[in-house]
Amino acid sequence: MQFGKDIVNFTQDWVAVVESWHLELFCIPATVITLATLIANPVLLCCIFTFRALRQETRYLLVANTLVADMLFLVLNLTTTFINSVEVRISWMACELMTIVLVTAYSSAILTVTVMVVDTFAAVNWPLHYHDFLTPARTYSLLVLMWVLVAIFPLTLLIIKWESSTENVFACLAVISLGLIQNKNVEGVYVYFLVCAIACSLVIFYCYIRLYMVTRTQGIWQTRFSRARVTVLAHGVLLFLYFVPGFLFALELLMFREQSSHPDVNVWISTLNGSFFMLLPRALAPYLYGLRYREISEYLTLLLHRQRRLSQISLS
Repeated sequence: MQFGKDIVNFTQDWVAVVESWHLELFCIPATVITLATLIANPVLLCCIFTFRALRQETRYLLVANTLVADMLFLVLNLTTTFINSVEVRISWMACELMTIVLVTAYSSAILTVTVMVVDTFAAVNWPLHYHDFLTPARTYSLLVLMWVLVAIFPLTLLIIKWESSTENVFACLAVISLGLIQNKNVEGVYVYFLVCAIACSLVIFYCYIRLYMVTRTQGIWQTRFSRARVTVLAHGVLLFLYFVPGFLFALELLMFREQSSHPDVNVWISTLNGSFFMLLPRALAPYLYGLRYREISEYLTLLLHRQRRLSQISLS
């Protein structure tokens, strides 16, 4: 089949470029960042779901959802990175399934951080009605709805253009998988990522501008290093780091479709994006989104002290 030949040709060319530039070494920083994040995220999740006061708050449930989506993304991304580095042959069907889950996890994290900003905007603008409207039950329903929404488009692509190819490939890459789907007359894959990223960015900008206009008379912006300024700066940097890889991925798909650049350029952009840029915000999220919340820090300290006392009692 021609489709099977295209798969093999694209992946073989990709592996050849990786070997010529020794880009497999990028799996080292990817592994370090992933392991560091996989250590911090479960601790914060345990803290959030252990204490009732935290798991009843919408903002902390949104943080937990971001951490879960990041962990799922990191595990699958590291798996594909090792598969590509050691050139293990993997079936194209399995590669497509992993790509769909990767896209879903990434999109879920992006949508969740956007909703976190909207949640803050709602809490500041309607403080009297906020808790009555966003009950814990509604928050859990919202989280389920978000996962369903971000899974619809990639699953639809998979169902519509499922290829019964039995080929085994040397590299499993989202840009090749989605790029080949796009080349088979399913237009708008890269447009989907671009439009979603732009829409979420506009919502975030609007909420932050409105928040500033509402709170500027309350004196929280007066000092240069006020908590409000530092929080907005930290979250702004993290949001920027979350969204930039999405724009780069849309650019990768466009370059793959047009075949207008040298293959080495495509491979370099994809490797840097998948091994560093996409991982950096996920490594920072536990500290900038999690530990900057005073309540999470206090309960985490309490949880660690409790575990320490239990270990001392068991030893004695």
